[in-house]
Amino acid sequence: MRKLSVCLFTTVLALIFCSSAFAHFGMLIPKNSIIEPSRKSTELELSFSHPFEMVGMNLVTPKKFSVFFDGQETDLLPTLKQSKNMNHEAFKAEYRFKRPGMYTFFMEPTPYPEPAEDNYIIHYTKTVVSAFNEGEEWNKPIGAKTEIVPLTRPWGNYAGNVFQGIVLLDGKPAPYTRVEVEYYNKDSKFVAPYECMVTQEVLCDENGVFTFACPKAGWWGFAGLNDADYKIEGKAVELGAVLWIEMIPYKNK
Repeated sequence: MRKLSVCLFTTVLALIFCSSAFAHFGMLIPKNSIIEPSRKSTELELSFSHPFEMVGMNLVTPKKFSVFFDGQETDLLPTLKQSKNMNHEAFKAEYRFKRPGMYTFFMEPTPYPEPAEDNYIIHYTKTVVSAFNEGEEWNKPIGAKTEIVPLTRPWGNYAGNVFQGIVLLDGKPAPYTRVEVEYYNKDSKFVAPYECMVTQEVLCDENGVFTFACPKAGWWGFAGLNDADYKIEGKAVELGAVLWIEMIPYKNK
């Protein structure tokens, strides 16, 4: 019995350690980051996970899911359909593009309770799609509680490009914010050489600006993390400014 108790205790500790070792990411991934004139729509995948390790968590219905285009925000919550991602509850939506330009998709989730960290997590998550190879003013904020405003165009980037952004909190630059970075290891093709390399980390400078070079083609998530100035049920709240961008390989002739 004593051996069994020790084994159970060790297992619980291991689970807690593993849960806290991985970075959390709100995920909002379109099937296509650039919409060609011959393609009029794309599917978007909404989930909550550890994207490199491909470990999912349940995403309940978001508080907000919308798209910003030409200065207007459109509610997309009614378009959501339940789905599965990494064997956990997720959502998907189909969006049809009617005009050329830049479309910023945004998700504000319901606060997620994280027992391993004894807190709540809210990741304000964005991604940007260029319809018909058009789009301007991609460095404008949408007014979320916290967000990453790109300093590098957030679409049409080659794998290996440097990406820069500013983390805003309550509309102001958030200096020295820690930014976690992960690759969406969708087909589980890659393994990190060391556990510490699953999640990359960079710090913003005194102006809230961070810089990161994405070495591989695919989707990369950036999460600028700050503590909220309020609590939920007496527990601390982690606010994440999350942005997903796609890095695209060169094509052979």
